[in-house]
Amino acid sequence: MTQTSTQPQEAARLSAGHPAPPAAGQDSPEAPTSGGETPMEGGPAGRPWISRPAEAFTREALYARLLGEVRSWRDYPPSLRLWMLLVPVLTAVAGGILRFVRLDAPHKLVFDETYYVKDAYSFLISGYERNWPDKANDSFNAGDPSVLLPSPEYVVHPPVGKWMIAAGMALFGADNSFGWRFAAAFTGTLSILLLALIALKLFRSLPLAGAAGLLLAVDGHHLVMSRTSLLDIFLMFWILTAFGALLLDRDDGRRRLAARLAQAAARNGGQPPAQMLLTGPWLGIRWWRLAAGICLGLAVGTKWSGLFFLAGFGLLTVIWDLSARRVAGIRGWISGGAIKDGIPAFLSTVPVAFLVYGATWTGWFRSEDAYFRRWAESNPSAEWGWLPDSIRSLAHYHREAYTFHQGLGSEHPYEASAWSWLVLGRPTSFFYESPEQGTPGCAVAKCTSAILSVGNPLIWWAAVISLVVLLFWWAGRRDWRAGAILAGVGAGYLPWFLYPERTMFYFYAVSFEPFLVLALVYCLGLVLGRAGDPPWRRRAGLYLVALFVAAAVVLSSFFYPIWAAEVIPYDAWRVRMWMPSWI
Repeated sequence: MTQTSTQPQEAARLSAGHPAPPAAGQDSPEAPTSGGETPMEGGPAGRPWISRPAEAFTREALYARLLGEVRSWRDYPPSLRLWMLLVPVLTAVAGGILRFVRLDAPHKLVFDETYYVKDAYSFLISGYERNWPDKANDSFNAGDPSVLLPSPEYVVHPPVGKWMIAAGMALFGADNSFGWRFAAAFTGTLSILLLALIALKLFRSLPLAGAAGLLLAVDGHHLVMSRTSLLDIFLMFWILTAFGALLLDRDDGRRRLAARLAQAAARNGGQPPAQMLLTGPWLGIRWWRLAAGICLGLAVGTKWSGLFFLAGFGLLTVIWDLSARRVAGIRGWISGGAIKDGIPAFLSTVPVAFLVYGATWTGWFRSEDAYFRRWAESNPSAEWGWLPDSIRSLAHYHREAYTFHQGLGSEHPYEASAWSWLVLGRPTSFFYESPEQGTPGCAVAKCTSAILSVGNPLIWWAAVISLVVLLFWWAGRRDWRAGAILAGVGAGYLPWFLYPERTMFYFYAVSFEPFLVLALVYCLGLVLGRAGDPPWRRRAGLYLVALFVAAAVVLSSFFYPIWAAEVIPYDAWRVRMWMPSWI
C-alpha cells in the first residue's frame, strides 16, 4: 500500500477561517500540525491517505501527495477568491495610511537619511555618488540640493536602495521630504500586501492572512523604517519577494514532478520505469526560481547582508525538492534531487543573482570619474591584467568596502548587539526635538517630538516565544512551513553573531521582521484550532486571536506618537519609554 494525502474540502475550511493541513508538503502525512487533520484509524476504509499500488502513480494520486486537494486559487469559489484578494489589499491600505499620512514630517533629513537621500539625488544627477560641502544638510532641508560637488564620493553600500529612493525623488521632487521618503513608504506598504499573500499561501486561512498583514502594518519598527529613507526597508522588500517567488516555485516544481511521473507511469502500465523511479525526472527551467534569483540579486545590490539570504534560501529550495522526490516515491531521492534539482537550483539563483548585482552598478560603469573608476589604469597587474580595467577597478572597490565593513567598530550611542534585538533592548533614535511652548502642537511647558524605531512590544515579545514553538513543530512534527519561516529568521539574524566586534544597530532586524510576524501568525493558527475541532473550540480560538490582534493595534496606537514624530508633552513621551535603554 502507498500513502497519499487526502484532505477535506479546503474551500470550506478557508471560508470558515481555519488553516489548511500541511500534508501537501509535509515530510510526514501522518503528523498533525497547526490546522491539520489527524489520519483516521481502522484500516483502508478509515484511512483515506492509503491507496493501492496500481493507483499510486496516477496524476490525481501524485497531485494529492505533493500538493493537496486545492492546487490553485481557481479551485476556490468566485466569492471566496474575491476575499482572498480583498483581505491582503485592505491590510495594505491600512498600512499605507499609517505610512503616508504626515510622511513629510519632520521636514528635514533624519539619522542616516543624511547619507542615502543625498546619494540618491547624486544618482539622479550623475548616476553615481558625489561629494557634498559642509553644512549641505541645511541647504537640502531648505529645498536646495544644487550644492552637490563635482568630485566623487566613497561609499560602502551598493546602489539599488539609493536608486529606489531616487525614483521617488524623480516623481515628487528632491526639494521636499515627501519626495525623498515616498519610495520607502510605498515599498513598506507593498511589503504588507506581499506578507498577507504569503501568509494566505502558507496557512490557507483568511483570518491568519489578515492577521499577518495587519500585525506588520501596525508594528512600529516596520512603520518607522517605512517612513524613513534608509536602505533596510528595500532590502527587506526584495528578500520577502524572493521568498514569495520560492513558495510559488515549490508548487510549480511539484506539479511538474507529478505530471512527468504520471505520464511515464501511463506509458508503462501504471508504474514509472525503474530507471525513472531511481532518480526521478528532470523538471526543466523553473521560472519562479529564476525570479527569486533576480530578487536576491537586487537584495544583495541593496546591502551585502542579502548574501546570507541567497545562501539560506538556495539551501531551502533544494531541501523542498528533495522532500518532494521522497514523497513522490523516488528511491534515490537524495542523489537524484542533488543532481537534478540542486545543480539547476544553483544555476537559477547564484549566477543570476551575480549578474543582476553586476547590472546594478551600470551607473558606475558608465561614468568617467566615479570613485575608483580608473583605479586599474594606474595599478597594472601581471596576474589579473587579462581582466577588463573596469572589472578590476570594481573588484578593488569591493575589497576596500569589505575591509571597511570588517573594521567598523567605532562607538555609537545607539549601537545594539544582536543579542538585544529580539527583546527590543536598544532601539535606535532617529530624531528627537524639544519644541517650545506655543509652537504648533505644544501647549505645555515642555514638549517632545521623536522618532524611535522600537517595535510593538506585544508583537515582538510574542514572536520570540513563537520561534521556540516553531522549533518544536519543525523538529517534532516536521512541518515544512515552520522550517521555512525559521530559515528566513535564521538567514537574517544568526550571521550577525559572526561579527561581535562590529558596530550594529537594532534597525538591521527589519530584514527578517516579516518572518517574525509569520512565526507569530503560525502560533495564532495553533490557537485558532483545526477544522475538525468542536464548534466551541473554534469560537474560543477565533476570539483569542481577535483579542490578541486588537490588543496589538491598541498598543500601537499608544506608541504611534513616538514613531511618527508627533508633538506630545514630555511626560507623555516618558510614559512610553518602557525601558531605560530606550532613552
